[in-house]
Amino acid sequence: MDLLTIILLAIVVLLGVALAVILLRQGSSRDADQMRQQLSLALSQQAETVQRVERSLREQEQALSKVVHERLDRTEKATGQIVTDLRERLVRIDEAQKKIGELSTQVVSLQEVLSNKQARGAFGEVQLNDLVQSALPPQAYEFQCTLSSGVRVDCLLKLPNPPGSIAIDAKFPLESYSALRAVPAGDAPALLVAQRAFQQAIRKHIGDIRDKYILPGETAESALMFLPSEAVYAELHANFTGLVEESYRARVWIVSPTTMMATLNTVRAVLKDVRMREQAGEIQKTVGLLLEDVKRLDDRVDRLKTHFAQTEKDLRDIDTSADRITKRGQRILDVDLGEESELPKAQTESLPFTETAKGRK
Repeated sequence: MDLLTIILLAIVVLLGVALAVILLRQGSSRDADQMRQQLSLALSQQAETVQRVERSLREQEQALSKVVHERLDRTEKATGQIVTDLRERLVRIDEAQKKIGELSTQVVSLQEVLSNKQARGAFGEVQLNDLVQSALPPQAYEFQCTLSSGVRVDCLLKLPNPPGSIAIDAKFPLESYSALRAVPAGDAPALLVAQRAFQQAIRKHIGDIRDKYILPGETAESALMFLPSEAVYAELHANFTGLVEESYRARVWIVSPTTMMATLNTVRAVLKDVRMREQAGEIQKTVGLLLEDVKRLDDRVDRLKTHFAQTEKDLRDIDTSADRITKRGQRILDVDLGEESELPKAQTESLPFTETAKGRK
């Protein structure tokens, strides 16, 4: 029995007691008996009502308990699935954090590498080597080639004259570029100083390449300066166009990885054209030999025709001789060897085998 049922019973009991007290005070003993009976009946009815209410409450409680259990089961399953998904995501997050940590370590290592000038130069050379090897055949280039002046160039593209071999030198002015990018916005004096330092670095590289790697009679009239950074190349062409024009006048062409690949594709096309011209000479030579063979074959065919003509004449002569032999044989067959021959004596004497015929006679 729950709390609500107890409260209802208590209320019914209190009402019955109160009613009984009132009736006892107002009526006689006979009336009191009647009132007690009525009170007893009322209490019985109230007790039945309370029982019905109690049964209804129990049924509602059972239904509610069933619904609550079902919802708790569904909630527990959903919570378990959510926890499982959360664990999987946490595992992925842990793996991602490990990868981020490794990447951070690699970035720090790359920064340490690029902070060293020699290592930075090696980085540019490696990138240049990869681009050249992926675009050109091995016989079309040479790395770390020593020129007649004794200087060593990072890469020498071996092209026929013109234009001749083209020298490529890798440069990476990272320090001046980083100082330029690190200038706070609005600080015009610091920006001017950083720009001048960047210009001086690029101008020095241009002068070094012009003086070292452009040798008349040995290399082409121009050389390439390879910048292994698209950001530096973009900054140079966006804000330092005058410096780019100076490089043009010095015949030093500044290239980035992207433009370097385009340049190498052009070089490959030039090499292909050279090979085609060489092969065209071989083809012309072969065609000349083929024409000589055709002329020789024509002479032999003419001689063969002469032989065929002589053979045809011989065959006609043979036919003529055969015809004569046939006719002479026919005449012999037509000769009458009897006594009453009507042939004239002179004609008879002129026939072949006359003596033989007489002897037979």
